[in-house]
Amino acid sequence: MGLLKSILKVAAEKVLAEVTSAAKQQTTSSYSAPKTPLREEAPERTDAEWKAYFRGILSAEFPAYAVREQVAVTELAGAAADEFKLYDDRPRQAYKAEWGEPYTFVLYAGGVPKGIVMLGKGHSHDSNVKYLIARMYAQKLGLPYINFYTQMPNERAYVIGRIRKFLG
Repeated sequence: MGLLKSILKVAAEKVLAEVTSAAKQQTTSSYSAPKTPLREEAPERTDAEWKAYFRGILSAEFPAYAVREQVAVTELAGAAADEFKLYDDRPRQAYKAEWGEPYTFVLYAGGVPKGIVMLGKGHSHDSNVKYLIARMYAQKLGLPYINFYTQMPNERAYVIGRIRKFLG
């Protein structure tokens, strides 16, 4: 029994030494940093290049829709008589349609607006009052408001998928 224990102990020590040696060799000699970043960065594009990129996607993938660019909020919402109070703590402060950020793209079917695609820089544009006004009026009109951040990659498949999801 003592001899068997000794043999098992020696064998276990040998296996442990081999595993430890292999692990050290693997971490020191064969390790290399990943070649692709974990999070894909957005390509550097100007505002005009982003608009051209989205224009191309909209015309190729959504041919049933006519697309107009830089549409004033008032063109869809009408006169500014209808005012939203966006902040509960400032009930007297009104936000008129003409103060809204123009819609980057409006998709029309049969001459009727069916959806809005907005491009903006940084997450701060989502809380910018001009964008909030534009979004509120789109909501009032029952139009899908599809927001894209231009600091993100906005890969073609992602853009198409989101727009299809919002348009139903």
